[in-house]
Amino acid sequence: MSVRNWATDFDHFDPAYAADPFTVWDELRTACPVARSERFRNMVVPTRHAEIEAVARDTVTWSSRSPLVADFGSMADFGILAPPISSDPPYHTAFRKLLLPFFSPQRMEALRPAIEAHCDTLIAAFDVDHPFDVAVEYAQHIPVHVITLLLGIPQEDGELFRTWIHDLLEVGPTNIEQAAIGLLGFGDYLSQQIQRRLDDGLGDDLISFLLQAQLDGRSLSPDEVFGGCLLLLVAGIDTTWSAIGASLWHLATHPADQQRLRDEPGLLPSAIEELLRAYAPVTMAREAVVDTELAGCPVRAGEPLLLPFPAANRDPALFDRADEVLLDRSPNRHVAFGVGIHRCLGSHLARLEVTVAVERFLAGVERFEVADEGAVRWSTGQVRGPRELPLALVR
Repeated sequence: MSVRNWATDFDHFDPAYAADPFTVWDELRTACPVARSERFRNMVVPTRHAEIEAVARDTVTWSSRSPLVADFGSMADFGILAPPISSDPPYHTAFRKLLLPFFSPQRMEALRPAIEAHCDTLIAAFDVDHPFDVAVEYAQHIPVHVITLLLGIPQEDGELFRTWIHDLLEVGPTNIEQAAIGLLGFGDYLSQQIQRRLDDGLGDDLISFLLQAQLDGRSLSPDEVFGGCLLLLVAGIDTTWSAIGASLWHLATHPADQQRLRDEPGLLPSAIEELLRAYAPVTMAREAVVDTELAGCPVRAGEPLLLPFPAANRDPALFDRADEVLLDRSPNRHVAFGVGIHRCLGSHLARLEVTVAVERFLAGVERFEVADEGAVRWSTGQVRGPRELPLALVR
C-alpha cells in the first residue's frame, strides 16, 4: 500500500520515495521533522541534520545493534553480527581498532591500478552503438570485483555477491525467508573459504587477516570471523555501486557539469565530494536503548530509528543551496560516510572506487545522456541508487 502521509506512515521501500526522497525530506523538515511508521515496529525517522548528527553521536541512548530496519525484527534478535557497524562500545571500539590496519588509506590506494584496469575492461565491452545499462554493466561490477580482491576469492564468484545483496538488502527486510536464503548462502560459501585457508595456508586477504587477528588477547570466534566478512557484504558493495551509478546519472542529466569535468579534470576530487553529498546512498539505523525523545517526539526503548544521512546532506540549515550540485563546493562537510564513532571504516576505499569509476568513464566514453528517463529505476530501502540506468552517446 502506497504512503498517504509521510509524517505518520513513513515507508522507505515505497517506490515514490526511491524516485524522489528530496521532496519528502523538504516537506517533513518544515511540517514534521521526525516522522513515524507503524509498518516497521513504530519506527522513527528524523530528517534534519541536527537530530541526525545528535543520534549518530549518542551511543548511550541509541544502539547500533541492528543497522538494518526490517519489519520482522532486528538483526540482533536473530544473532546476526556485522561488527563494528552492528555493535556498541566498548566492543565496537576494540573491533574497529582491529580492522583499521587492513583498511588503511595506503593499503586501499594500492588497489587503484586494479580498479582502473577493471573499469577500462568493462568500458571496452560496451556496445556504444546502442543504449547500454551503466548500472548493470558497469557500476555493479566495480565494488564486487574489489571485494573479490579483498577476500582473496575467485573473480568469477563475484556474481554470487550480487545475488546475496539482492536477497539480504533489497528483498530481505520485508521477506524473512529470502533474507535467510541469502544469509545461509553466504555462510556456506564463507565456511568453504575458511576451510580452504586452514588446509592450504593463509594469505593476504581479509579472511586470513581475521583468522589470525587477536581481540583482547584472544582469537576471534567463528561468529566474529563471519561477521567481519558480512560487514563487506552489508556495507561495501551496493553502497558503492549506488554512489557510482548516481554520480553517472547526474552527469548524464546535467551536460554542463559533465563537460566541465572533461574540461577541468583537476576539479574531480571536489566534484566527487559534492556528488557524494548530493546523492549519498546510505541510510543507517539505530535502536532506542531507553525511553527518550527526539525533537519533542517520544521514543520508547526498543523502537527502531532510521538515520537518513542523505537527508542531512540536503538540509538547508547546514548547506547553502542545498538542493543544487555545485562541483566546486567548499567547504563541504557532508556526512555521506556517517558521523561519530561509526563513520564508515571503508570510506577511503569507497571514495577511491567512485573517483576511479567516474574518471575512467569520462576518459573512455564520449558525451553521454540518459537514453530513456522512464526506464531509470532507483532502489528502495536503506541504500538508494540507480539499479537500471540506460545511457546512450550524444549524437
